[in-house]
Amino acid sequence: MNNSKSEKIVMLNIKEKYELSKAIVKNLRILKAPLPVILFLFNYLQKFKISHVGENYIIHSHLPPVNSGAYARFINEHLLSKSFGPSHAQIGITDKCGQNCDYCYNKKRSGIPMDTEVILKTVHELKELGVFWLGLTGGEPLLNQDIVRIIENASADCAVKLFTTGCSLTRELAEDMKNAGLCSVSVSLDHWIPEEHDAVRNYPGAYSQALKAIEIFKSVGGIHIGVSAVISKSMLNSGEVEKFISFLEGLGLHEAWLSETKPSIEPFWESSEQVTEAEKNMLSALQDRNNRKPGMTVNYLGHFESAQNFGCNAGHKMVSIDPFGEVSPCVFIPMSFGNVKDKSIKDIWSDMRKRFPSEKTCFINKNYGLLKKYYQGKLPIGPGDSAGIMSEVTFGPRSRFIEMNYGRNL
Repeated sequence: MNNSKSEKIVMLNIKEKYELSKAIVKNLRILKAPLPVILFLFNYLQKFKISHVGENYIIHSHLPPVNSGAYARFINEHLLSKSFGPSHAQIGITDKCGQNCDYCYNKKRSGIPMDTEVILKTVHELKELGVFWLGLTGGEPLLNQDIVRIIENASADCAVKLFTTGCSLTRELAEDMKNAGLCSVSVSLDHWIPEEHDAVRNYPGAYSQALKAIEIFKSVGGIHIGVSAVISKSMLNSGEVEKFISFLEGLGLHEAWLSETKPSIEPFWESSEQVTEAEKNMLSALQDRNNRKPGMTVNYLGHFESAQNFGCNAGHKMVSIDPFGEVSPCVFIPMSFGNVKDKSIKDIWSDMRKRFPSEKTCFINKNYGLLKKYYQGKLPIGPGDSAGIMSEVTFGPRSRFIEMNYGRNL
């Protein structure tokens, strides 16, 4: 990693706390938020280090840079105006992928992929709804020849994050994506041993491609660089997560973005495959422990969506569109509530969010058993059966932030 003044990761010392505070209050409208909400956000952000990448101050890749127009939209549209629209979205821009990961949430899906014009229209409507953070997924999104055009159309006042295996990346493409406004990238890497990573992805050479992609992004500069790592039960049970984190630290990354395997496909619809609350707490503690040290930020999804923080906002503040246009509450939930090729994302969202009041517990981790009941050999489960699933779902209490900021009004 380039350790120049323009790209560094630092502890939150007095100077950096001042810089963070200045960036947050640059949009003075935040002072109109209730004091408990302001204190909550400040306390949450202090659990992370600041990555200074180019002109951006980045806490972690699930949030826009705190000195950006996208962050100002978070304040104005969601914190103050309390928008009913989504804040985060992921869109699959191709179904093509050379790898075949054991846990891939896109298995058993088929259809006619969205063309570029449908993707651009959907992105535009998502931003109109309130989306200020957009994840580009696939398949392998680099295999979409219009990816630079898509980033360019999405990046105005919206933090665009790329999820990639690194397959087919060139320095020229990386440069073009940066110039188009790409904010951050997560390269998939699940193990420090090449053979282990390749085996999970059923693709010889996946490991070397991932490391090559990381080096290309580092050489280009100006992009927040992370690894997206799916932590398996076996890695948790063997106590090897710390060793893996140390390995990732040595790659000179800004961030390690961690998630556990999710019960999004049939092989993981068994209780023995689920990560326990104790294991989630262990990963959250690992995050906090590592973030008190200099170097790479650790960002665990389960911490972000915990009851003490933002909770699960699938279908409430999060929406996902797969490569075929099927709209789901979250990329990990294989349930469709409509297709953007047939109906506006605005209309689909309006209907879907009525069914998802938000909750402090991950929806798919809690309700995967219902997928088994309605599954007919193809994913995502269609709108009719998805409505049937929702008729059996009981939502519990909401997260601390949702209750604090929205109360019962959302």
